[in-house]
Amino acid sequence: MKTNIINIGNSQGIILPSMLLRQLKLSNRSTVELEINNGSIIIKPEPRQGWAEAAKQMNTAGDDNLLLGDFPNEFEKEEWTW
Repeated sequence: MKTNIINIGNSQGIILPSMLLRQLKLSNRSTVELEINNGSIIIKPEPRQGWAEAAKQMNTAGDDNLLLGDFPNEFEKEEWTW
């Protein structure tokens, strides 16, 4: 797949085809990491994108409780002093 470098204000950029963005689950405000490797530019999606917003939504819905309670082990029961 080929694309061209274009002017964007005082900078330059490339247009990424929507097919690529969909495959990587990226949208307009997505954060990506750029790196150069052996003369190539590599664009990587930022890991765990959207997790903070999902956590806020879970909290608002009251769906962020522990599935299992605390399970004290023998060390905590017998040897640990609080």
